Amino acid sequence: MRRNTACIVTPRYGLAVPPGAGRGAGAPPHMVPVLATLAALGLLVGCAAGPDFQRPPAPKVAAYTATPLPAQTASAATDLGGTQSLGVGAPVPAQWWRSLGSRRLDDWIEQAFAASPTLAAAEATLRQADETYAAQAGSTLYPQVSGNLGAQRQRLNPSVQGQAGDAREFNLYSASVGVRYRLDLSGGNRRALEALAARTDHRRQQLEGARLTLAGSIAATAIGRARLAGQIAATEALLGVQQEQLGLTRERVRLGQAAPDELLALQAQIEQTRAGVPLLRKQLDQSEHGLAVLAGQAPGVTPVPDFTLAEFSLPAVMPVVLPSELARRRPDIQAAEALLHAANAEHGVAVAKLYPQIELSASLGSQALTAGALFGGASAAWALLGQLTQPLFNPGLPAERRASLAALDAAGANYQGVVLGALREVADALRALDHDAQALAAQAAADGAAREALRSVERQYALGAAGYVQVLLARQQAQQSQVGLVAAQAQRLADSIALYQASAGTPNAGAPGA
Repeated sequence: MRRNTACIVTPRYGLAVPPGAGRGAGAPPHMVPVLATLAALGLLVGCAAGPDFQRPPAPKVAAYTATPLPAQTASAATDLGGTQSLGVGAPVPAQWWRSLGSRRLDDWIEQAFAASPTLAAAEATLRQADETYAAQAGSTLYPQVSGNLGAQRQRLNPSVQGQAGDAREFNLYSASVGVRYRLDLSGGNRRALEALAARTDHRRQQLEGARLTLAGSIAATAIGRARLAGQIAATEALLGVQQEQLGLTRERVRLGQAAPDELLALQAQIEQTRAGVPLLRKQLDQSEHGLAVLAGQAPGVTPVPDFTLAEFSLPAVMPVVLPSELARRRPDIQAAEALLHAANAEHGVAVAKLYPQIELSASLGSQALTAGALFGGASAAWALLGQLTQPLFNPGLPAERRASLAALDAAGANYQGVVLGALREVADALRALDHDAQALAAQAAADGAAREALRSVERQYALGAAGYVQVLLARQQAQQSQVGLVAAQAQRLADSIALYQASAGTPNAGAPGA
């Protein structure tokens, strides 16, 4: 971005005057030099004050992480444990949530796009910005034409002017058309329109970001709901095994084969397990309420899908957007760039106030003593005015220019911060894919070992080599590992959602399916 003042020669300015005015019949000779001077200024002094905006360069980094990423993640012999490959430069689907394989999720997100008040507010704000730009453009790019009708009652006394005669009263009617236009010599109007256009683009990018955030929030909440449902089922199964063990222990205590302390310890363990179920159910209910509100519905009005992990699939290939392309894709980065553009243009507006301002106005009309004679036989009246204003002493204008320059610096720093934050989000998501795949593989191995141990104990129990209490203990261990496995499976789906969001898979309305 340049900090020098760019002067751009603009097209000639046309002067809208009535036929015959300024030349030929009726034009005062002394106005001709004035008009020529104003026209020359309009032709020769067309400067766009302030620096011309240049897009910030793309991030000059080759990778997101200090150490190379693996070409593919680890795999596990369990549901949602497949290998994910990293497709560097692969396109990010607009409707990326379809790659998760849940038709009910697809329908819920489409419903949210149609009914979300958040999107409705963002769309209305964008329309407001469009109309604000149109209003500003209409009032600055084109001449302003107005019509006037007037009637007044006057009393004329000739004696005031030293003339003989009696005072008389009469009506005076007038009709005229006026034209007014301010020449944009220093480019202040153009810079102001440029700033409004940039802020309109900022609103547009905010709308795209709201769509992306809404889709990601719904997908993440649906995955969380499925995880909670799986963990509740596993916890309740664990609680059932513990209660069965409690019954056996109580009988052993009655027969004198176990100490009362063993029974008390088991009761405490059961209550701890039972206490976890209401917490999980509370989160499950909150996810239901959240999904309803995200879709623009009041909680309890429309049934919310009871998502399960079984209906989701893990995307086999995850796109990795190049860092240089990320800055041109993400709505938040584009919105920050639009604000930077607006600050640059507003600095130009502040600079333009230091230069001369020229305004032209003209009027053509008629005056008559009766309303009927106003448009026939009335005397013509016309006026042509050119006004040049140059600030000579206004200490506030230089301060305003310095303030706009500080705002420009702040917008540039904010843009850099948004870009760095985006790079960090992608780096976190990429690392999470790798680490959480390894965690799922370890959790799946632990779950497999626990289930194998259970089968071994059950075989021993069938042969009389192990007691039923050992079977119950093995079942508890298997159910506890199932709780952790469900969480690890859901986390892999959540990591995929996070990478899609960080890579700016922007869900444009009406976009074709992925």
